[in-house]
Amino acid sequence: LFQEQLQNWIRGNVSACPSSVFIFDEMDKMHPGVIDAIKPFLDYYEEVDGVSYRKAIFIFLSNAGGDLINKAALDFWTSGKRREDIQLKDLEPLLSVGVFNNKNSGLWRSSIIDRNLIDYFVPFLPLEHKHVKMCVRAEMTARGYIVDEKIVQAVADEMTYFPKEQKIYSDKGCKTVQAKLDIHEDL
Repeated sequence: LFQEQLQNWIRGNVSACPSSVFIFDEMDKMHPGVIDAIKPFLDYYEEVDGVSYRKAIFIFLSNAGGDLINKAALDFWTSGKRREDIQLKDLEPLLSVGVFNNKNSGLWRSSIIDRNLIDYFVPFLPLEHKHVKMCVRAEMTARGYIVDEKIVQAVADEMTYFPKEQKIYSDKGCKTVQAKLDIHEDL
């Protein structure tokens, strides 16, 4: 029933606006197989039931594969390479196979991966200490504060990092920067 409703919803939106953008968030929480309902819209057909889906964009967001991304980033660091040296070609094949075989992914054994219907797997790399500091500065600026590097450093230092020994990458990215800055604001 949900698959049919999803197809009808997409069909209705694209019929009204051919350049529709669909964002499926938290794919890792979606029941496996549900997303295969949209396969006909992604496949290589000119039209499906008289409607062209070639201008529609489908974006799938997921934490599935995050462990693979973190491991690859850590492997780069261990071999003396910078995070900025990681290229899409280094991660895309790994992510495609990893997400397809991950039972905790809404894309597990999905026909849209099996049939190569996903154009790009875009990894979100873990953030280093310097990136967290950039987030703190941006948040301070957004709040209209003068950027105080002592506070920037203090907030960045309060974040948790992994691996525990080296403390290279932020566990939560910049998600808790606002709350941590609130505490410093009160001081």
